[in-house]
Amino acid sequence: AAREIAGLANRWGCPVLSLDSDFFVFDLAGGYCPLSHFQWRSVCPGEGPRGCYVPARCFSVEKFCGHFGPLKKSLLPLFAVMNGNDYVDLAALEGFFCKVRLGKGGKLGKHARLQGLLNWLSQFAEPGEAVDHVLKYLKKHEREEIRDLLCTSMEDYAPSDVNLEDFFQNGKYECEAASNADLPQWVLDALAKGKLAPFISDALILRSTFLHVQVENMQRPSAHSTALPIRQVIYGLLLETPQSTEAASPSKQTHELPVVCEFDRLQKTLKKIFVQAASLPTDLCDDHFPLDKLMEVPTSCRQMLLFRTLGVKINFLESIPSHLQLPVAVTCYWIRCSEPKVKLHQLKALLLMIVFEELHRIINDPDPIVVHAEDDSTAYNEFLKWKEKKLQYKDFDLDAAHSFCQWQCCLQMGLYLNQLLCTPLSEPDLRRLYSGTLVHRLYQELKSTPSVENLFSSSPKMTRLYQALLNTVES
Repeated sequence: AAREIAGLANRWGCPVLSLDSDFFVFDLAGGYCPLSHFQWRSVCPGEGPRGCYVPARCFSVEKFCGHFGPLKKSLLPLFAVMNGNDYVDLAALEGFFCKVRLGKGGKLGKHARLQGLLNWLSQFAEPGEAVDHVLKYLKKHEREEIRDLLCTSMEDYAPSDVNLEDFFQNGKYECEAASNADLPQWVLDALAKGKLAPFISDALILRSTFLHVQVENMQRPSAHSTALPIRQVIYGLLLETPQSTEAASPSKQTHELPVVCEFDRLQKTLKKIFVQAASLPTDLCDDHFPLDKLMEVPTSCRQMLLFRTLGVKINFLESIPSHLQLPVAVTCYWIRCSEPKVKLHQLKALLLMIVFEELHRIINDPDPIVVHAEDDSTAYNEFLKWKEKKLQYKDFDLDAAHSFCQWQCCLQMGLYLNQLLCTPLSEPDLRRLYSGTLVHRLYQELKSTPSVENLFSSSPKMTRLYQALLNTVES
């Protein structure tokens, strides 16, 4: 988002505070303040109504360029690109650096090379002229490719023309790419506000998605394969699949279903897999589930589609706190669909971890209305002592880790489906839901010491919560 930050900073006349060296290159009206140069412990009293201030340094492109020639500001992006950034490999330009004289004899160190390049660039009036001279030092068959690479990379330093000021002040977001996408307005708004994941826009616009690999057993199918049916329902909602009817023949139905290209792991390689969108059920809603009117579909219908996808009956979750209902429904799905089958110790470890994170939330909640009982504090402190002692062990069970990866993939897609259906279930607080290290340690401990299940025995409320979670999932 560097271009958008630069554009917004110039619109507001603000400096940019960051640790990204790209901001030394953008032409920022308010300058760039590297966070490493803030003297946080040296707060100074200000004069008059301005109050105190933290001493810092502000980098100015004008002052910097004045040291070199003067160097034209428009040449700084070329300087950045030639020194290698996220997109350009310095090796491609080694022919130039080997032949052109950037300093006084001998092999140049990195700092001398930077200074020499800035001095060399200061002789040119604009970037195109400098690029032409760079290419003269390269092999003829490489020149056009390198020219395209340099010019494209320099464009990344032009401030964005998207008006983010409207977004931050009025919640409105308009840009050419969004208007050309031909998407429902509510989807555009939700994507702009981060209420829908990039996974959704990738499937909707690119018809392709990238499934990220975790620390999993590479000899087994990708952990994402467990969540495939959930993704197919997401694709069905996004791409508005034809409704399934009794009369339609299976072959005709299959032919009409849209396809999304998924990039997933096959052992240790990346594989492209074409996945058909699911045909959505017709018995849940009179208007079916049209994407442009999804917000208008009754909440009960959207909730029923979510539960049916996860294979859970609504009344099963009545004893579960609302913010944990989605993770519990996903856990039921995980147990039913994962291969190999989930072990009971894995399930109990996961539920104990959720209970601990819930207890942690209650104890540390700054809300004065939330009052926790003395026995909650006792249980919390006892668990912390156990955790401190047990987390020192380094045992690792790859198959258990793979199983927990499957749960995370199911939770991720369950969250995305819930968001796409305009959150018929409360969203869990992910910071207070999962700890891979803790769940692994609990699993290892349960295998040898079943009494670990009694870690919360001093808190009746947490004991009841654990039993409610376990009974719901097992039923």
